[in-house]
Amino acid sequence: MAEEEILGYLQNHEEICDSGQFAAARGIDHNEIVNVVKSLFGFRFVDVQDIKRETWVLTEEGKKYAAEGSPEVNLFLAVPAEGSITKDELQKKLDPAVFKIGCSQAGKNKWVEMGKQISRKVQHVEDKLKDLLLKIQDGQELDKESINSLKARKLIVLQTWKGYSVRKGPNYAPKRKKPATDLTRENLQRGDWKELEFKEYNLNAKGPPPECGHLHPLNKVKDRLKDIFRQLNFEEMPTNRYVESSFWNFDALFQPQQHPARDSHDTFFLQVPSTTSQLPEDYVKLVKEVHESGGYGSRGYNYDWKREEANKNLLRTHTTAISTRMLYALAQQAKLEPFIPKRYFSIDRVFRNEAVDRTHLAEFHQIEGVVCDRGLTLSHLIGVLEDFFSRLGMSKLRFKPAYNPYTEPSMEIFSYHEGFGKWVEIGNSGMFRPEMLRPMGFPDDVNVIAWGLSLERPTMILYGIDNIRDLFGHKVDLSLMKKNPLCLIGIQ
Repeated sequence: MAEEEILGYLQNHEEICDSGQFAAARGIDHNEIVNVVKSLFGFRFVDVQDIKRETWVLTEEGKKYAAEGSPEVNLFLAVPAEGSITKDELQKKLDPAVFKIGCSQAGKNKWVEMGKQISRKVQHVEDKLKDLLLKIQDGQELDKESINSLKARKLIVLQTWKGYSVRKGPNYAPKRKKPATDLTRENLQRGDWKELEFKEYNLNAKGPPPECGHLHPLNKVKDRLKDIFRQLNFEEMPTNRYVESSFWNFDALFQPQQHPARDSHDTFFLQVPSTTSQLPEDYVKLVKEVHESGGYGSRGYNYDWKREEANKNLLRTHTTAISTRMLYALAQQAKLEPFIPKRYFSIDRVFRNEAVDRTHLAEFHQIEGVVCDRGLTLSHLIGVLEDFFSRLGMSKLRFKPAYNPYTEPSMEIFSYHEGFGKWVEIGNSGMFRPEMLRPMGFPDDVNVIAWGLSLERPTMILYGIDNIRDLFGHKVDLSLMKKNPLCLIGIQ
């Protein structure tokens, strides 16, 4: 209807001077007129010029005063014409907002005497504020002083009205024909194809970008790290076992049952199923003995080892639980066949009951490398670490002695960060203790070296992310997946 009115009017008139007045005269919503004008202009049926008008309109508070009267007049009328009224009694007769504003304005206008008793100082007042608001509501213009007084009380706001003046465009026609996009069988049968206007094809237009999957920054860094491990002849361990028993996660690693890491404040224990019964009994017996009384040159921990603690299920706190299973299987194989040296690695999720902040999550990824061979020493560990981290672009390394329950000696790994201008910790490492390896069945001359680091920290450094929650979790902006660049870890 709006389109017919506009095109029909322009057929006999040169111009629609004001789209607002045009809409009001025909009882059409102005927004509908605006939408049609924009569409016609897009196809050059019409030419338009913008019209902008600034008008004052009432706020919600202003509308209330225009309908019910100003607070000062309502308060004045509530005061008896003769005598006085207490402030408490007057407050009960009025709305709290009306009472508060009315007292201020009526006192300022010297209409009432304010004190413990409130009385009139004049007998009659005019509600000039209401009159001014009604004039604004009717679209009348006010003097600058009146406008400023209403603005000061936040009873009016300036509103910008937008409309158009409309003239015929180069493609004007009294009626717009919708261009056909396809020649159909029905058009041919009816013969109306001769009268059809076909929409032009824009052969230069780009099609919509295809929807496809995008790799997360963590996956990009993970893939590059896997390439580095494979170059060093490492074999990836199966890491799809997120639920572990305390035995494989702690006990088999010679970590005592009273260790703080086993507390529920540090570890997520499962309620269902809460325990496991699938443990190799012969191996469990040897682990129990080395915990209680030691062996292989160790005094053990001298405590009563409890099977029920080892049976508890949990979300694994490190991927070393997987390494333990792999090493145990390798040791059992070595009893039947000649020992074969192995290099293992894993990159997967682990879970710890951490307080979440900008650098910590309760769920993160751990990178772990393990080498099992005869005659390995601390110098072999340092050599492997220097080779591995040099392929990550970290050639300046330092090592600091540290303590781990299942490695001895142990070392924290530091690298010099050119951006920070200081040495930063990047991982932990060590040689697995005999108390861990010998119960598995490894010969005395077989040793294992291992190291681990997080995946999130190097990824955040590479991509300039300073809050881990912007990288991983439910608050991540999905556009990060579409826009993040390739991982540029140097591979030699």
